[in-house]
Amino acid sequence: MSDATTTVAATTTASRGPGDAPAAPGRRVRITVRALQILLALFFAVPSAGPKLVGHSSAAESFDRIGFGDWFMYLVGGLELAGAIALLIPVLSGVAALALGALMAGAFFTQLTVFDGGNAATPLTLLVPLVAVAWSRRHHNAELVALVRRRSSR
Repeated sequence: MSDATTTVAATTTASRGPGDAPAAPGRRVRITVRALQILLALFFAVPSAGPKLVGHSSAAESFDRIGFGDWFMYLVGGLELAGAIALLIPVLSGVAALALGALMAGAFFTQLTVFDGGNAATPLTLLVPLVAVAWSRRHHNAELVALVRRRSSR
């Protein structure tokens, strides 16, 4: 880095106060996170929610073993599909990643307790990119709250 670049970066960082929003991520970071959101949305919509929503026998057997039956299978499938769609909507992407992360934490716990850890790595593997998306899209949460407040005050 040149001295001019270092000076500008130091001045920009120093001029921000403790309550100021962090600088916007660079173009490469935004593109990478967006690609990650699309990949996660595709995964949650097709191979994850799909079998649950069509009542595939493998999904039904798993949820019967959990002890909640078909209603819970359809609920989880619906939540996964809604989360997949919300990941693609910018103002909802941070909240969607958090919600899907919570769903994966529940799936991890279920894998450990009901299925003796058989596929416990899968929810953990998905949890890592979901946390990354939630963190990088956290500024959208303030936008969402402001939007909801505006709509509710009408």
